Amino acid sequence: MFARENEKIYMEKENGIATIYINRPEKRNALSIDMWKKMIEMVDSCTEDDEVKVMIFRSTTETAFSAGADISEFETIRSTVDGVISYGELTSTLERKIAESPKPSIAMIQGFCVGGGCEIAVACDFRFSDETGKFGITPAKLGIVYDTAATKHLVDLVGPAHAKDILFTGRIFPAEEALQMGLINRIVATEELERETYMYARRICENAQLSVQASKKIIHRVRQGATKDNEEIKQLIAESVQSDEYKQRVRAFLNKGKA
Repeated sequence: MFARENEKIYMEKENGIATIYINRPEKRNALSIDMWKKMIEMVDSCTEDDEVKVMIFRSTTETAFSAGADISEFETIRSTVDGVISYGELTSTLERKIAESPKPSIAMIQGFCVGGGCEIAVACDFRFSDETGKFGITPAKLGIVYDTAATKHLVDLVGPAHAKDILFTGRIFPAEEALQMGLINRIVATEELERETYMYARRICENAQLSVQASKKIIHRVRQGATKDNEEIKQLIAESVQSDEYKQRVRAFLNKGKA
C-alpha cells in the first residue's frame, strides 16, 4: 500500500489533499529531529501550494500514529540546555506552522498518539481516531517542561482541568476518554477511518477556499483574544464579496445548481 519504505516522512498530493505520512513503524513512529524538520518543510510546501486545500497527517502503520520523541536523542542532541531549547523551538515551529497555515489539517489516528505525536495531532484542526487510539502527553515522566504555545493548544481543546490531568499524570488513556475530553473530534470504526477522513477532507475541498481559509484565520485570532475585525480581516471580507467565485456560487445557489 505504501511505496516509500525508506522514507521516514513523505508526502503525497491528490485532488487538493496533501497527505503527510509518518513512516517509522519499527519504532512506533518515534520522531527524530530530522523527521520534525522534514514535516516543517512539507507544511511550508502545502501552505504555499495553491493546489493544496487540506493536509492530512497519518501513519503507515495501524499500531501508532506516533509514540513520541526518539528516546535515543535524549543522550545526544537533547543532552544539554541549548540542545533541549533548540529541539523545543523546532517542535514549536511545526505546531505553529500547522496551526497558523491557512490550509485546514486533519490528524488520522490509530494506535499510540503520545508525546510529540499527540502535540502534532493537537496542532491540527481536526483529530479522527479509530477505537485503537491511545493518547497521552508524558513530559512529567521524563522531567521535560512543555512550552506555553504547546500547552495553550492543549488547554484550548480540553480546558485547564483536563490539561492538568493529562500533563500532571502523564497517563495513557483510550480514544473514548479522549473524545469525552474534547481532545479528538470523533471515533470511527477502523475499517471506515480512512474513507471517513478523506470524505471529510473532500467536503472541505468542495467549498470556497477563500471562505474556509478566512474562517480559520479568524478563529485563530479569536483564540488569541480578538473580538473585532482588524484591517486584514476587513480586506478578506471585501475580497470575498468581490470575487468571481462568490458571484458564481450565489448564482448557482439561486438557480438551485452546484457551483
